[in-house]
Amino acid sequence: MEDNRGNDREEIFSKRVKAGKRTYFFDVKSTKSNDYYLTITESKRRMRDDSFSFEKHKIFLYKEDFAKFLEALQEAVDHVKNDLMADFDFSQFEREEESENEFDDELKWD
Repeated sequence: MEDNRGNDREEIFSKRVKAGKRTYFFDVKSTKSNDYYLTITESKRRMRDDSFSFEKHKIFLYKEDFAKFLEALQEAVDHVKNDLMADFDFSQFEREEESENEFDDELKWD
C-alpha cells in the first residue's frame, strides 16, 4: 500500500516573489476533500561543498487562520514602518521592484 502522506496536493495557484538571495513562493493547494490551503515557502540558495543547494522553510496556512494571519502580518509590518522606521522611505523598494519587473519583461521578449 502506498503512503501519500507528506506529498504535495494539486497546486491551484502560485506566485513567486524574488527578494535578493531569497525567493518566496505563495502556493494555493487542494486537499483530497477539495478544501484549500496556502503554503508559504522561503527558498534560499546556499553554497555547500563547491555546489549550490537550496534551503527551504515552509509554512502551511489553513483557511480558518487566513484572517488572523493577515491581521497579524499587517500589524507587524505597520509597526515597523510607522513606529520603528517612520523616517525610512519604503517606496524605494517598490521602485526597485518595478524596474526589475520591466527588465524581466524585456528578457521574455528577446
